[in-house]
Amino acid sequence: MKNLAMLLAAVFAATTEVEAAAELNGTLAQGGMVWGKVAAGSEVLLDGARIKVGPKGNFVFGFGRDAAANATLTVIRGDGSKIEQALNIAARSFTIERVEGLPPKTVTPPPEWAARRKIETGRVRTARAENTDETLWLAGFNKPATGRFSGFYGSQRILNGKPRSPHYGLDIAAPIGTPIYAPAGGTVRLSASDFLLEGGIIIIDHGFGVTSTLFHMNSVDVKEGAEVAQGEKIGTIGAKGRANGPHVDWRVNWGKVRLDPLLLLESKDP
Repeated sequence: MKNLAMLLAAVFAATTEVEAAAELNGTLAQGGMVWGKVAAGSEVLLDGARIKVGPKGNFVFGFGRDAAANATLTVIRGDGSKIEQALNIAARSFTIERVEGLPPKTVTPPPEWAARRKIETGRVRTARAENTDETLWLAGFNKPATGRFSGFYGSQRILNGKPRSPHYGLDIAAPIGTPIYAPAGGTVRLSASDFLLEGGIIIIDHGFGVTSTLFHMNSVDVKEGAEVAQGEKIGTIGAKGRANGPHVDWRVNWGKVRLDPLLLLESKDP
């Protein structure tokens, strides 16, 4: 938590011209999410790539686990004037997590799973591709379940003794049947009870490409297309899929960029 507190000391203050114009908030760090507001009709670019700006000037972006140390934010106003701001992205160190006791087929999926996994991962990509004008992420995020943190974003995972890709979620361990609540409001874009590796899974679209994914659920209690409010019960904790004990794996994405949910909890206004 000490390292997180140090990172959150990097939350923006409106001290430069572009920051004042953009009203930036968030955490400039690997895994961090940043949001802000510009005058209506302005354009915003991150390292030259155009970012969605809503009708009221809202925008959001984020940095992945391995983001570079520097980025450039550009604001182009309606009159054509341009302001650039160099962003310094704080580097983080990540731990190694060893997870034992997983069913071998979930660590190295058998060939007969390939066709089904292609369908499942396609559904996830489609759900995360939505990019509406909703700004429900502005209300911040709540911890989706009561329990202890048992796995952290960015950690290198060794599954049954075999090195694997980093973990991109925040694991919350609790007994099977513990309620899971929507961490923020939004539209349910994916709801399924039996994905091979994720078990029960829900993806909630919070707007502007920001989504929450929750999986290893024992029960999935909301349907695709449903509108859920922050704090609304959406299911229960389980141990389905690639899990060595009951927990919920909560992930946050900005499009394809994987963000750290714990930073969002720590940066929420009291």
